[in-house]
Amino acid sequence: MELKNIIKSFILLVVYILLLAMVSCGPVIISSRPSHPPPAWFYPNRLEIVRYVYFPDYSFYYDLSTRSYVYIEGGVWIRKSSPPPQYRNIDLRRSRYNRIRNYSDDNISKYHNEYSSRGRTNRNNK
Repeated sequence: MELKNIIKSFILLVVYILLLAMVSCGPVIISSRPSHPPPAWFYPNRLEIVRYVYFPDYSFYYDLSTRSYVYIEGGVWIRKSSPPPQYRNIDLRRSRYNRIRNYSDDNISKYHNEYSSRGRTNRNNK
């Protein structure tokens, strides 16, 4: 009986050490498509579940799960694999962006409309 408890304790210790090692190695991204790495400009500094990233200076989103940019053009939401034409030459690694936490719906316009109606501060997203 005591040997069984020692083995359980050892296994829990190993699992705990492995989890600590994973967290200390750098960013861990949980995505619906783990085989697709995030773009070079996206580098989270902690474990978080993020689907969308918002670029407040340019008013467009990036969907990490579909690897597409989402923006409004002529009142219609557009989803493309490249940023809006007027921003294609911008270095997004140097651009300010906000991670949209706790929102994983396919329709970002719902989030955008709700958040814009509350007054976008571009400083912190929930």
